[in-house]
Amino acid sequence: MQSAITYDIKVSVEAMYQPMYSKPINKEFVHAYRITIENMSDEPIQLLSRYWFIWDSTSKPREVEGDGVVGKQPIIQPGDSYQYVSGCPLSSTFGYMNGHYIMIRQRDQRKFQVQVPTFELVPNFILN
Repeated sequence: MQSAITYDIKVSVEAMYQPMYSKPINKEFVHAYRITIENMSDEPIQLLSRYWFIWDSTSKPREVEGDGVVGKQPIIQPGDSYQYVSGCPLSSTFGYMNGHYIMIRQRDQRKFQVQVPTFELVPNFILN
């Protein structure tokens, strides 16, 4: 699990290869990732948008941007956390992702960027 802290917001990521959705013979490798966002600050924050950089060893890098995560723009109270699971298909056996979230402080409506640490997307059979 990889973690990063930006402005008292901790982002932790755990990636998991999904063999039941993958078809290696067709060069389709599907990965899920679980992200936990912990608000260690003393004020409520809201996640507004996300940006992803996705590197696939045999394809051009991709960039993905959009509102919220999994269709939500959660408000995270001080001391609370928000967790979600999403996925990423690759056309090769390995790659990686990183990115950031745009958050807003509820008190003063000030926007800020929170880093998501780089995490690898690697099937278990590659590691053995």
